[in-house]
Amino acid sequence: MKGPIEDSARATSDGRVDINLGSRLCRTLSLLVPPESKPSFTPAEPVSEIPPPPEYSEEGPQSIRLNIVIQVVGSRGDVQPFVALGMELRRHGHRVRLATHDTFCDFVRSSGLEFFPVGGDPVELMAYMVKNPGLMPSMQSLRVGDIQKKRKMVAEMLGGFWRSCVEPDPATQAPFVAEAIVANPPSFAHVHCAQALGVPLHLMFTMPWTSTRRFCHPLANLKGNEDLGISREAANFVSFKAVEWLTWQGLGDIINDWRESLDLQLVPFSEGPGLAETLQIPFTYCWSPALVPKPDDWPAHIDVCGFFFRDAPSFNPDPGLAKFLEAGAPPIYIGFGSIVIDDVEALTNTLLEAIRSTGVRAIISRGWSKLGGNRDLDLEGNVFYLGDCPHEWLFQRVSAVIHHGGAGTTACGLLNGRPTVIVPFFGDQPFWGDMVAAAGAGPSPIPQKKLNVANLGDAIRFCLTPEASNAAQTMATQMRSENGVARAIASFHANLPLDKMRCDVMPHLAAAWSLKTKRGHKPVRLSKEVATLLVAEEKVKWQNLKRYQSKPIHIDLQRWDPVTATASSLAVTGAGMVTSAADIVVKPVQAFTRPPRSSSATTSDRHESTDPHGRGTPVPPHQKKSPEESMIYGRPAALEFPPDTKDATHRGGQEKEHNRAATAVLGCASGVGNFFKHWTKGMYLDMPLAVSEGMRNAPRLYGGEVYDPGRVTDWKSGGAAAGRNFVHGIVDGFGGVVARPVEGAKKDGALGAAKGAGVGLLNMGAKVSSGVVGLVSLSGQGLYLSGRPLVHKDTSKTIKEATREEGKYTWCVGSGKGLEVDRRVVADAFDRLVQG
Repeated sequence: MKGPIEDSARATSDGRVDINLGSRLCRTLSLLVPPESKPSFTPAEPVSEIPPPPEYSEEGPQSIRLNIVIQVVGSRGDVQPFVALGMELRRHGHRVRLATHDTFCDFVRSSGLEFFPVGGDPVELMAYMVKNPGLMPSMQSLRVGDIQKKRKMVAEMLGGFWRSCVEPDPATQAPFVAEAIVANPPSFAHVHCAQALGVPLHLMFTMPWTSTRRFCHPLANLKGNEDLGISREAANFVSFKAVEWLTWQGLGDIINDWRESLDLQLVPFSEGPGLAETLQIPFTYCWSPALVPKPDDWPAHIDVCGFFFRDAPSFNPDPGLAKFLEAGAPPIYIGFGSIVIDDVEALTNTLLEAIRSTGVRAIISRGWSKLGGNRDLDLEGNVFYLGDCPHEWLFQRVSAVIHHGGAGTTACGLLNGRPTVIVPFFGDQPFWGDMVAAAGAGPSPIPQKKLNVANLGDAIRFCLTPEASNAAQTMATQMRSENGVARAIASFHANLPLDKMRCDVMPHLAAAWSLKTKRGHKPVRLSKEVATLLVAEEKVKWQNLKRYQSKPIHIDLQRWDPVTATASSLAVTGAGMVTSAADIVVKPVQAFTRPPRSSSATTSDRHESTDPHGRGTPVPPHQKKSPEESMIYGRPAALEFPPDTKDATHRGGQEKEHNRAATAVLGCASGVGNFFKHWTKGMYLDMPLAVSEGMRNAPRLYGGEVYDPGRVTDWKSGGAAAGRNFVHGIVDGFGGVVARPVEGAKKDGALGAAKGAGVGLLNMGAKVSSGVVGLVSLSGQGLYLSGRPLVHKDTSKTIKEATREEGKYTWCVGSGKGLEVDRRVVADAFDRLVQG
């Protein structure tokens, strides 16, 4: 018996996912396809020019200077474009930290960027993706435990990405709190970190991640749309939604467990997929619009900017490579980069046979899989095995390129006008193979599992034709007119909510604190640095400052009708109760069966440094007092901050073995407490709210209008929304019984009057019910949201303390943020601002 997920999608051997459009999930998702509002899109339509860039780009001395963390998951080819982006952001005055896998530390730091390790092994990730090219794991992967390893790795990286937002630089101990986040979507932590911090988020990627009618998801093979009466355009749109749902189905529980540790509410299954689209997160796609134009159904906050190219590195080839290049005609290049290949010897033999049959010279890059083993030359010196070499330098000296289809390698080959053969393994690689073939710059992609001597030989011969060379040169000419990194920077700045981000005293700094003045004016926004100075000048007290969020994120539940809304609420409540009930038994069992954890392991987990002489954790450089620091604050005591009691207790508790019996009792009590918590919240808050919201949205089912009473964020907005919803429900509900038949009669006569009467009665039942129930549920939701931060405040406390530390450090040490100004001038500017 197949479940709903298995019935909807199936992994195939060619690195994609078969999506069954006749499945229940896909039929449901097809209802979410918005109506067509623009003319049809023709993929073959020539692109005469690149659309104009966003209107605004920050430049000049008053441009805002931010702490930006770039969060990236993937191989070196995924990280490299973001290194180029980070270097350009630094030129604009921003402080940039790139958070990714530990193995790329030297690569990132050598480019002049700050680096933060988040864990995760890209080699293991690549190996997993090769074995499981789609989203559904193979039976072999289930047997050997690959799935649990990958889930554990994702959980580790989620924690690492959060720390990258609030922890000091591991190398210099310079404090850092992110004021904006740039991320690629597979990092998964981005929107949740942005919500916890209340800062802008901008997604960037080389693979289509936004729903469109113009092409299907790069991972998807669509099945059954002709028989089901679904148009190709609608099927394309559904493919994006289906892949998102499948991804969330595999990782949603890990993400929600991690969200709880950040004091964030759980994201329900109905909202997790497509969260970036629902929240309208700005998105910049890093490919050439000459290769793939921006679909006309993507909104304005989505941009296609061009490929990201770094400055070409200086490179001196070793004598062997230089001699090979000079010995004959330009060779072809073959390489699969960071792909982890199972049978390296078989693939090497296939490549050599195809090279022999076509009579070409070739350079084979060893890559992570070590193609060619220990050999240096092959086929009487016609094949050279290559180690590490910049593509920017090498691709200028070859006649064609054959690779796995990573976006960066594809871009580099086309930029140099080289015909390209793509042998995709997984992910977006088949997509890029199709795009290259559509441009005429290469043959159709050859899936790795179908690669053989014959089809590879034919592909090489195609690349050596004048037609392929001309098409590649045409593409290169168009790409050279683009500047993808510069345009991405413009897109990033254009989407910042600058009117809400600036400090009111020093506008080129980002606001971090909010101060309510005694005169009742609107709150004053202060940067970390300005607030630190004002506290030192005794013009402001820390306890009067509130943490400021320049871009709050609210995840609203989408309620379609009262039945599904109530059923969804019951399911969530029931799942929480069942899990808590299981914990009553499971946690005590775990307490007695789990081996004790060593204190040394837990200490290293927290990345703590210890004094080699055993004197404990040394004081970081930014916490040491200096003469300048004493001058700023007037008295050294102003710099002292209480220790983090929670962290101290946590470390102390981990350094000694807990009593197993006490742990078992606490675990059991926790399960009991959570059981009643889920029951109480579900019955008295979630269920009434689901009924109210479902009733309010019910008119959508029969073509009626849905009233929006406003977002509920606290007790004030909850009470206001409850009042508006009640008044509208009574007025429009009862009034519609009279108005709807009259309107229908004017339009369609007696039949219209009858339809109007039916709609009016339905509206009355739905809207009046929503208004009455909403008086309690919306007000209760507001009270709950206001009270929740009073209980769940650990994360907020962490952010506040990190923000204060960075403010101190910046004034004392300086960080190039334009603080070369007399402190008295800053204080006087604040006084004038407060006095109006």
